[in-house]
Amino acid sequence: MRTFFNAVLAGAVAWGLAAPALAQDDKVIQMGTMAWEDLTPITGITRKALEDKGYTVEVTEFSEWGIAYAALAKGDVEIMVSQIDYAANDYWQRNKNRLEKISPVSHGLYQGIAVPKYVPVDSIEQLNENADKFGGKIIGIEPGAGVMREAADVVSEYDLDLQLVEGSTAAMTAALKAATDRQEWAAVIVWEPSWMVQKYDTKFLADPKGIFAPAQGYYWIGRDGFSAENPEAREVIAGVYVPLADITAINAAVNDGKTMDEAVADWTTAHADLVERWSIIKSY
Repeated sequence: MRTFFNAVLAGAVAWGLAAPALAQDDKVIQMGTMAWEDLTPITGITRKALEDKGYTVEVTEFSEWGIAYAALAKGDVEIMVSQIDYAANDYWQRNKNRLEKISPVSHGLYQGIAVPKYVPVDSIEQLNENADKFGGKIIGIEPGAGVMREAADVVSEYDLDLQLVEGSTAAMTAALKAATDRQEWAAVIVWEPSWMVQKYDTKFLADPKGIFAPAQGYYWIGRDGFSAENPEAREVIAGVYVPLADITAINAAVNDGKTMDEAVADWTTAHADLVERWSIIKSY
């Protein structure tokens, strides 16, 4: 899937390592996360909700799904947020007998080919007839990302005359910025939620053949037995829901210079009434 930016990664590591002192009754939860811009806000907000109920949350960051799911299945971490329907479905299917689905926490992740909104192209099927205007290229990201595998299938299934260019998220972002600054044409691989979609006013191209996965949900998942053993924590986690627009806004703040924990703290302050409602649950 996607590689995260250095600023967000630094913030995620910071709040992941700076766990508070042991809470009342030694209520400690081991939480896993990936350093991606859609997952880190969800992780940070849910951590705050649990801490408000007296839990100490120790966050472990993983570099890829295989390692993360193996750790969860072994019990090295107890909970983790994931898109189990498509993005990480293989890992979920492989490990689900040792895992449990706790609750949905957001919805709407979409990855695909996008262009600036001023470009008069609305469908992948229109790319070939405008290939020269796009410089014969679709600017991609890291070669190992899941969306790049889907994009390669798109090029094949639509018999596109454009080359899918592998590179990095940073290089793709730079290309998108340069194109929009000059009001030029560009086709790039992007995703929602992302600050890029918000800042550069892009639109996803229609995918009539349905090669790219549809909008995906995010779920808190846990090692098998977590909910039964931790009913209060399960209730807190199940109460948390973070709209996609809020995830995007948090990451826009990080892109503008805040750390992830600063951006999450600002969000929780601005939504104090909502966070308080999450914490009003029955006692066990």
